Amino acid sequence: MSVDECVGRLSEYAKEFGARDSDMPFMEALLKTALAKQGEIDEVIVRAAPEWPLEKIAAIDRNILRIGLTELLFSDRAQVPAKVAINEAIELAKTFGSASSSRFVNGVLGAVYIELGEPGKNEGSARKSAPSKAGKMPTEELVGAVVYAREPDEVYLALVHDIFGHWTLSKGKLLPGEKHDDGVKRKVKEEIGLEVKVEDKLGENEYIANDQKAAGGKKKRHATYFLAKAVFTDLALRREGGLDDAQWFPLASVGDLNFYDDILPVVTRAINLLAQKGRE
Repeated sequence: MSVDECVGRLSEYAKEFGARDSDMPFMEALLKTALAKQGEIDEVIVRAAPEWPLEKIAAIDRNILRIGLTELLFSDRAQVPAKVAINEAIELAKTFGSASSSRFVNGVLGAVYIELGEPGKNEGSARKSAPSKAGKMPTEELVGAVVYAREPDEVYLALVHDIFGHWTLSKGKLLPGEKHDDGVKRKVKEEIGLEVKVEDKLGENEYIANDQKAAGGKKKRHATYFLAKAVFTDLALRREGGLDDAQWFPLASVGDLNFYDDILPVVTRAINLLAQKGRE
């Protein structure tokens, strides 16, 4: 199908779904850019999701990723901020995709977002309320890790499960004066009983948590995540902090698990790095 035919089809669908005439120039420009850059965009998808061959990704998920990446990589960020591009793609996946589509789209676009250096990470930070007498919100530093092990025919990730039904990463507070690597090694040993070697930094995130002991009842948590290598052996879960299970998962099955939205991009980034290491 030619570009003109695609644009014509877009106009038909736009009318069917009640789009405004004023939206058409933006939609046409987005479609033309996606078609022109499809080869480059598909290469980005392959790099960001090496465990999911492009031809095996569901057609709706593949095309939502193409649209999201067109906005993320080639749009004017003053018009389409990076976070907006990702959130809109996730909403499309929720509306038109399968039950797992939004998690998959979030993971791939989140991994690309981290590779880009998290543009616009602090957008909206200027909208702050007047400072309280209690002063600046306290920040708690956390460290976490995607723990992996290599067997002759498979790579496995060691994940922990919480009481809210999500698989997540070994994570905990960084002690005063403690280096990140030492904090990761200590926390993984405490939580699942593994000795690890810390390798690559995977990313960071921040969120606000309730804390009755903190001024104002809230505190900021800043988490830094790493890739860490272990020997494939039995996990010994320390049942505290809301965790109820720990398991090894082969990479091929990780995409079907239920992760938190802020953890999935970190896991996807780790899978990408592991795929690169496997080719070296």
